[in-house]
Amino acid sequence: MKHLFCDEGAAALAAVMARHPLLAFDFDGTLAPIVAHPDDAHVPREVSQRLARLAERLPVAVVTGRSLADVRGRLDFAPRYIVGNHGAEEIEGALPPDAVHALDHMRERIVAHEGELRAHGVDVEDKRYSLALHYRRSPDAGEALLAIEQVLQGMGPGLRRFGGKCVVNVVAADLPDKGAALAALVRRTGAAAAVFVGDDVNDEPVFERAEPGWLTVRIGRDDPLSRAMWFLDSESELAEVLDRMG
Repeated sequence: MKHLFCDEGAAALAAVMARHPLLAFDFDGTLAPIVAHPDDAHVPREVSQRLARLAERLPVAVVTGRSLADVRGRLDFAPRYIVGNHGAEEIEGALPPDAVHALDHMRERIVAHEGELRAHGVDVEDKRYSLALHYRRSPDAGEALLAIEQVLQGMGPGLRRFGGKCVVNVVAADLPDKGAALAALVRRTGAAAAVFVGDDVNDEPVFERAEPGWLTVRIGRDDPLSRAMWFLDSESELAEVLDRMG
């Protein structure tokens, strides 16, 4: 990966913007800085204002691991599309009737291990179509992960897990990921290309699935194996990227 603000990156951004792309962004760690507690996350005003201007002339999407109900109240602009639960949940999309119940056994295991999880500083977030076990506030991340592993040992074959920044996520195996969700949005809008900015493990399906002519950007250079095309050093550089898009 190269920094997006190099000459080559600037040329790539200008080229994709000339094609009037779909603009898509992750929420936590991208639009909103990472915070100790998920409920405290918010999008800085300078980012919201720029996104609002872009949304007046281009399709803008937020593609997040949060639930739709959670993220909608945190946006001070109106994206055309919001996709939640790591690609599974969309306002216009219909999920399989049993998608919620696929996680019921894990919910039972979490209740059974509730005391141990709490003792190790693990916060459990039930987002209906996915479960997130956060350990950012744990005094000992290693012990917290061991406690989480005790719960996940009972995970059935119909589920999949993936990590993140101080979080372990569990979703139904047959639900779409962010890569599938963004590809579907591009088809639906008829956009000639897409730009996606993300920062975490659950954004890698987009980076891996990106089609020729897309532009993908990872916030941070902490993962040398990331499939993103370009990187930014932190989400504080996003406002300048949005200015260059305008």
